[in-house]
Amino acid sequence: MNLNRKKAILYLIITAVLWSSGGLFIKLIDWNPLAVAGARSGIAAIVMLLYLRKPVIRLGKMKLLGAFSYAALSILFVTANKLTTSANAILLQFTAPIWVALFSGWILKEKTQKSDWITIIAVLFGMIFFFIGDLKSVHLIGDFVAVLSGVAMASMVFLLKLQDEGSPVEMTMLGNIFTFLIGLPFLLFIVPSWENILVILILGIFQLGISYILYSISVQHVSSIEAILIPIIEPLLNPIWVLLFIGESPGIHAIFGGIIVITVITARGVYLQRKNKYVYKEG
Repeated sequence: MNLNRKKAILYLIITAVLWSSGGLFIKLIDWNPLAVAGARSGIAAIVMLLYLRKPVIRLGKMKLLGAFSYAALSILFVTANKLTTSANAILLQFTAPIWVALFSGWILKEKTQKSDWITIIAVLFGMIFFFIGDLKSVHLIGDFVAVLSGVAMASMVFLLKLQDEGSPVEMTMLGNIFTFLIGLPFLLFIVPSWENILVILILGIFQLGISYILYSISVQHVSSIEAILIPIIEPLLNPIWVLLFIGESPGIHAIFGGIIVITVITARGVYLQRKNKYVYKEG
């Protein structure tokens, strides 16, 4: 698919909106985390298969590694949401930009700009401010799992960028199949209610299936830093869903932290756009 950069950024924003429903819906299902991860991935794999129609069968090393990193991300994130607070899980997962900034030069030969580091530091400050009052240190195992999910997320971004066989969506589809197979033994002992089935369908079709189709094709048209920074608006949307469905209003810290993150990411986008226009005119 031939995407221009603006459309790719729009797709990343839509992806973040779809991802943001994960924390709320995962908490609504009282299943083993591997059962939740497996069920939603099984549905997402079907969605991606319908999108691809004729996926490429060839399994290169990068595609397999990417699929495993995706499966690790999916399982670790669901597990972290079950073992720690949603705030901790999301905040610690989004340490991923640090790993991308540190290793993108070595792995992808992309130079991390000074503006990238400034953005990352400012965004992390905003996110910490955003979650003040919600962060707890009593869930050490869950917090550690959440950090690992951030490492898996960074690895997935790198491997999506390195795909050279077929569509990058195939890599995420394969990752969903792996996740489903890992979670299948835990699904065999589940007696789902209609409410659980509805939630799993929402997670599989929208929060995972459609979102990763958009994400996979967008990553090819933006830098690795952008691919990891733009979706950071995901955790900022969680309080909106909580407000709409539960009626709980975000605190002043959350509002201020959200303003910082959105302002910084928007400012970086405007800065890069103007910089690129200037370079183009000079050329």
